[in-house]
Amino acid sequence: MNNKRARMSLAAVVVAAAVSLSGCSIIDQFLPSSQPVRDAETGEVTEQVDNADVFAIRVGDCLNTADMDTTEEVSDVPVVPCDEPHDDEVYATFTLDHGEYPGEAAAETLANDGCRARFADFIGIADEDSVFEFFPMYPSPEGWNAHGDRTVRCIVWYPADTVVGSLSGAGY
Repeated sequence: MNNKRARMSLAAVVVAAAVSLSGCSIIDQFLPSSQPVRDAETGEVTEQVDNADVFAIRVGDCLNTADMDTTEEVSDVPVVPCDEPHDDEVYATFTLDHGEYPGEAAAETLANDGCRARFADFIGIADEDSVFEFFPMYPSPEGWNAHGDRTVRCIVWYPADTVVGSLSGAGY
């Protein structure tokens, strides 16, 4: 597994933070997160947005996170239309149980288990049989406690290259 992606899997936490980590320019760090630009009928992303609010990304949205520093908390991500080359695609979201924050290791385990359970529904085969890999974005303690964030976003990616088009139903 790509070491950068391994770190992403361990550290991709989501909070409503003030600092943007889009990685596109130093100025982007001071810009507020933006909403993805979507087609009114289909809801698909129609324009690249380098600092889309992570809470606004949906299943089917395509992202370019390979160059991001995800060892820190993430508040926004670069989104692109899926018909353009991209690194990742959001394939599922789900909500963790309410209550106290379960701890970093438990939150990561719950996120990984939930994403693994949803992988085959999107790709068409189990993750262990697929050429694709996944990682979760899950709530940090701050996001959980201060903002009530309980949402996990499951992200699929192809370790060998970028892709064009949706990976939904890829079957390999």
